[in-house]
Amino acid sequence: MTGRSPTTRSALGAWFMRVHGPTWIVAVTIYGSWIGLTLAHARVPLPMLAVLGGVVIAWHGSLQHETIHGHPSGPRWLGRALGAPPLSLWLPYEIYRDTHRRHHATHRLADPAHDPEAPTEQSALGRLVLGPPRTIGAFLWSELGAVVRGEPGHRRAWALHALAVALVLLWLVVVARLPLWKYVLAFVYPGASLTLLRSFAEHRADVVPERRTTVVEAGLFFRLLFLNNNLHVAHHAAPRAPWFELPRLWAEQRASVAARAPDLIHAGYSAIVRARLLRRTDEAA
Repeated sequence: MTGRSPTTRSALGAWFMRVHGPTWIVAVTIYGSWIGLTLAHARVPLPMLAVLGGVVIAWHGSLQHETIHGHPSGPRWLGRALGAPPLSLWLPYEIYRDTHRRHHATHRLADPAHDPEAPTEQSALGRLVLGPPRTIGAFLWSELGAVVRGEPGHRRAWALHALAVALVLLWLVVVARLPLWKYVLAFVYPGASLTLLRSFAEHRADVVPERRTTVVEAGLFFRLLFLNNNLHVAHHAAPRAPWFELPRLWAEQRASVAARAPDLIHAGYSAIVRARLLRRTDEAA
């Protein structure tokens, strides 16, 4: 008799999920794709490179988000090592970790005075096209002030970030022979744009705290790209849950959310972009 028994397969499946196997597969795919794309950049048409490079950078940002929440399981240093490489160049891992944890810890979600990821008014077109330089520029200016003022942790975070960026640039310029301008244009910019699409409808300004977090019921591509962070109500309800458990958690909550606040559930990112293409809104995060 050949093959594994149902009991054995079930045990293997349970072990695979327990060690966060899906996250490890995603991580290997992201870093392998990044290495392959940077090495093959000269043979890939620039528009295609911008699509693929943007997807890899945005996907890597989703992986970083997972590691900040303690995934995959195992020693803390392992998750940090998995998420820390600065493929986007501009965002220090420690700064992202600290601000995102404050976002989850605040009792005044979506309040600009207390939430570092509070909503801002933007149209979809403005957010996707002008959002990357505006967001990155504002962040760097704010961090420059924090470093100059000597705010705790910022100088250390930027020193570590500078060392890590030097290693990334060494790979890009020396090994892959990828010009920095091309990397920014084909990887960093579209990656930031896709990430801003994800956060466009995560939170909204509302007087009722329970109405400040939303859900985008996206298709398979965006669910995988954002590692189910589009199911943001479920994520905030259980921030320690790994990304592959969020669909089940959302399924358990959906009827309740739909009954009390159906407008918190969006039918995909294309619908959001069409509705808000040129219209400024206070529901963007």
